[in-house]
Amino acid sequence: MDINCGTYVLRNAQSAVEKGKLQEEDIDRALHNLFSVQLRLGLFDGDPRNGQFGKLGPKNVCTKEHKTLALEAARQGIVLLKNDKKFLPLNKKAVSSLAIIGPLANKANNLDGDYTGYPCDPQSLFEGLKAYVEKTSYAIGCLDVACVSDTQFHKAIIVAKRADFVIVVAGLDLSQETEDRDRVSLLLPGKQMSLVSSVAAASKKPVILVLTGGGPLDVSFAKGDPRIASILWIGYPGEAGAKALAEIIFGEYNPGGRLPMTWYPESFTEVSMTDMNMRPNPSRGYPGRTYRFYTGNRVYGFGGGLSYTNFTYKILSAPSKLSLSGSLSSNSRKRILQQGGERLSYININEITSCDSLRFYMQILVENVGNMDGGHVVMLFSRVPTVFRGAPEKQLVGFDRVHTISHRSTEMSILVDPCEHLSVANEQGKKIMLLGGHVLMLGDLEHFVTIQIY
Repeated sequence: MDINCGTYVLRNAQSAVEKGKLQEEDIDRALHNLFSVQLRLGLFDGDPRNGQFGKLGPKNVCTKEHKTLALEAARQGIVLLKNDKKFLPLNKKAVSSLAIIGPLANKANNLDGDYTGYPCDPQSLFEGLKAYVEKTSYAIGCLDVACVSDTQFHKAIIVAKRADFVIVVAGLDLSQETEDRDRVSLLLPGKQMSLVSSVAAASKKPVILVLTGGGPLDVSFAKGDPRIASILWIGYPGEAGAKALAEIIFGEYNPGGRLPMTWYPESFTEVSMTDMNMRPNPSRGYPGRTYRFYTGNRVYGFGGGLSYTNFTYKILSAPSKLSLSGSLSSNSRKRILQQGGERLSYININEITSCDSLRFYMQILVENVGNMDGGHVVMLFSRVPTVFRGAPEKQLVGFDRVHTISHRSTEMSILVDPCEHLSVANEQGKKIMLLGGHVLMLGDLEHFVTIQIY
């Protein structure tokens, strides 16, 4: 009742009340919460134009500072998923002509996504890229994002054949994913896949595929196609997305974004969306959900993302052993002594009286071993001892973005809270900390931390 954002409650609440499934006090509670927030915002204090926020307008939103922030957010959010033979970045001086193809390429409002205000200076991807290459042409390819017809393919193919380089923009917009509109497939809508492949076959050089939208896509066809050299996911990058994309394609900005979700294959849609079990169940062919538990094939994994440069890690400091003896309650210590600590496999988190005393920082050296400066998101994962049934494959401990300079190193640290990051939920839903060897994973590096009673 409190957080419904679509029309479900509007369409079904009265029927639910009449059937006794929804009580009046539930509605009263939701309304109390709603009106409480509105009262705090001053929406009942007379003319809102005279209130605390009444004078705010475009001049307060469209400031230089805010526009710069929007651009930086778009830059950092773009994810480079594929870049065969370092096809990107392009040298704009060497690009004589450029073709931009796709129904999403020449509509600025498609970049905003849902729950957005009015953009200050909206710009389409076509406009942003044309600013870098004067001889830039455009073909829609599909009449809309649903792409139910291929009648515009031939025009797109002609434009692609004439251009020196080709960028195809495909993916999703709010006609495909929004409140009350769920996708039934992870593939590109309609004939978009065919459009991408047809253009790639006609192009003189391998093409660049730009993907839009907020959800995962099964683009296995493009991932394995050598005629598609590079794949960029831009999500819904906002009004500055066109400039950010152009900067990345032409090497003015080094991409460093990471995927915020797992991209499952189309076969995952066979799993019932009402099955909310996180853990896999091989006995019934259930692969689990999320990067923590999913055991099936992935198109692209959570946290995936490439750069125009390369990085190496070195762990400068982190403990190899943690003792819980000084962090347990007296009753817990007595119980452990009575049972024999060597037979214990875990400790309940609520038995630990001082989680703060167990925290530590992993000190990390990040070296940019390539030829281009750039930001890099360092992600630290943990894996618990394998003795626990239903343990996650891995779980994120923390992450941070660092700016690196070519052929130089940068030091950073990530806080590890064992009570939070090295614990799991058992079958009863209670958080426990497993004793024994835990693994902290940093790229290809592994660091072992043994948790023991004494």
